[in-house]
Amino acid sequence: MATTKTTTLTFRIEQGLKDAVRAAAELEHRSIANMIEMMIRDYCGKAGVLIQEPAKPLESSPKRKAGKKL
Repeated sequence: MATTKTTTLTFRIEQGLKDAVRAAAELEHRSIANMIEMMIRDYCGKAGVLIQEPAKPLESSPKRKAGKKL
């Protein structure tokens, strides 16, 4: 799922929690930020919290010049 990130979330946690997230991220071959995102998505899914996804850009169809056949 490739998306453009548009917002920042900054917070402070205990060092032990940060170490645990770092270890979990390494096990999953993820960045810490991506691991936190996946944890939030997992929790929201289990709790029934809807996550509003960004709108997908419309795909444009190939343009044809008048009089030309493909």
